[in-house]
Amino acid sequence: MWSLINPAIALAEQQGVTPWVPAAVGVLLGAAFVGLIDRFLPHLHLGQGQERAEGLPSRWSQGMLLLAAMTLHNVPEGMAVGVSYGAAALEETSLGSALALTLGIGIQNIPEGLAVALSMRAIGMSRLKSFMFGQASALVEPLGGVLGAVFVVGALPVLPYALTFAAGAMIFVVIEELIPESQNSGHTDLATLSALGGFVCMMVLDVALG
Repeated sequence: MWSLINPAIALAEQQGVTPWVPAAVGVLLGAAFVGLIDRFLPHLHLGQGQERAEGLPSRWSQGMLLLAAMTLHNVPEGMAVGVSYGAAALEETSLGSALALTLGIGIQNIPEGLAVALSMRAIGMSRLKSFMFGQASALVEPLGGVLGAVFVVGALPVLPYALTFAAGAMIFVVIEELIPESQNSGHTDLATLSALGGFVCMMVLDVALG
């Protein structure tokens, strides 16, 4: 919200565009983009059995399906970071805001990588392989970051749309993956408190650094 959507609304106002238009269009396009990939890429959500794999039919192993899911959901995170740094380079948003977003995503990557590694270990992989799978799922983030930054720097008029596109993609991931998965084990109060803790953490980072 603070690092992507609010700056996009402010930029749209500066450009003389109806402020809510880039926000609405960008969020919807970002969510649709990830949803389209989610529909076709073979993958498996954490906590699901092999029979519930999503996407096109595939003979991939359960480990590969899980890795595909985490890789898919890490793409928007890299895009968001790249877009925010591109906007900071153009002096349209603050560097502190981009740093806050980077740090926030880095923090949440720790439990995300742990979840992947533990899932791999649970299906019989060695500790080393499980660890490597957990690391490999985030390798697409730097690529997404570079692409996002290059695109934004080269096309200033679409910056509000790019910011909200990244936001929409991340919102889709949260709704599709993180919130439902957090409720599966029955610890709903802990999951809710953790979500609130993450929100407050990001708020403090963005206000303090932005």
